[in-house]
Parts: sequence; structure tokens; C-alpha cells
Amino acid sequence: MEEQIGAAGAGESRAELSARLNWLRAAVLGANDGVVSTAGIVTGVAGASGSRTALLAAGVAGLLAGAMSMAAGEYVSVSTQRDTERAALAKERRELAEDPEGELDELTDFFRGSGLDDGLARQVAVALTERDALAAHAHTELGIDPKALTNPWEAALASAAAFTLGALVPLLAVLLPPQDWRLAVTVAAVLVALTVSGWTSARLGGAGPARAVLRNVVGGALAMVVTYSGGVLLDHVTG
Repeated sequence: MEEQIGAAGAGESRAELSARLNWLRAAVLGANDGVVSTAGIVTGVAGASGSRTALLAAGVAGLLAGAMSMAAGEYVSVSTQRDTERAALAKERRELAEDPEGELDELTDFFRGSGLDDGLARQVAVALTERDALAAHAHTELGIDPKALTNPWEAALASAAAFTLGALVPLLAVLLPPQDWRLAVTVAAVLVALTVSGWTSARLGGAGPARAVLRNVVGGALAMVVTYSGGVLLDHVTG
């Protein structure tokens, strides 16, 4: 009996693992956005001006604006998700209070559909209901852990931090080398960073890394070509 209850509770571990993978994937994508957007800004400025001050100002402005934008977007998105989770849990509480027998039958049907025979499905449903009825229904029906709802502030800070770390790669790469080497070092650093982020996101998703890396590298390279060309064109027009 305890083994069956433990197996039923395994859904929580799977939910926690899925949540961690989603956070990691979001962090990788945030860092990737930081790399590409900041690389686009600094290469565009580099195409129009060789001034280290201009590069620093543009890069830092892009980093701060991007980090704040990512944080705000993630906060709004996760807050909406949290509100939805709370509403779903409130509905489950009402249903448990108004029709506990019907909810017990519903939980029994879930375990019966999972392959348990009628008697054992009922035993597991009763045991889980006695332990924590809301948690049992939240896990099986909603895929939610009532004690670990999503936190919008954590999501916002993590997103901003990931973007900032990614943005530092092209920013430092364009500022630290001598002027003649800035563009080459920046392009090389960005392509390496995009290779790593593409490989990491693919591995987290269980996919083959080759296609993800190629998409990342081509997309980042195209962004730098477009913005650098735009900077050069602007320099010619205004010069």
C-alpha cells in the first residue's frame, strides 16, 4: 500500500523536475537574448563609430534596457500563471468542501485509469485524501504543487540576471581589445557563446544539439551582419 502511495506521489517529483528544467531553459534563452541583442547593438555602433565611449554607452544602455524588459515581461507572465494556479486551487477547495464523495470518486477514477484495479485504486485514493486531499487533487488533476507555486519575483530576477550575463559577453568583447581587433573578437566571442547556449538548450530539451546550435549561430551572425551594415551605412550617410 505504501509503495502505491509513493508511486502516486511520484507525480510531484516529475512536476518539480519539469519546473526546474523550465527554469533552466528560460535562463539559457534569457542569456541567449542578452548575447544576440547586445551584440547587435555594439556591432552596429562599431560600424558607425570607433569611439570606446559610444560603444560603452550603447552597450550598457542596451544591457540595462534589455534586463529590465526581460524582468518586467517575466514578472507579468509568471504573475498571470500564479493567479491561474491560485484560482484552480480555490476551485478544488470548493469542490472538496461541497462534494467530498464525488471528488473521492474522481480521484479513484484517475488511479483506475492509471492501471490499478478497482479496489486498489479506491484504497490509494482514500489514503491520499486522508493525507492531504487538496494536494492529491492538485497533483493528479492540475499538475500543481500547492506548496510550491511559481514566484514572479524569482522569475523576474532570474531572467534579468541571465540576460545580463549573456549581454556581458559582447560588451566586454568589444571594449577590452584594441580597436583593430574589436570586431573580430566580438564576433568570435558571440559565436562561441551562441554555440554553448544552443547546445545547452538542446540538451535540456532532449533534442539533438546540431540543429539548435546551427539556428543559434546563424541567427546571431545574421543579426550582427545586419546591424553592422546599418552602422556603416549610417556612418557614410552622416559623414
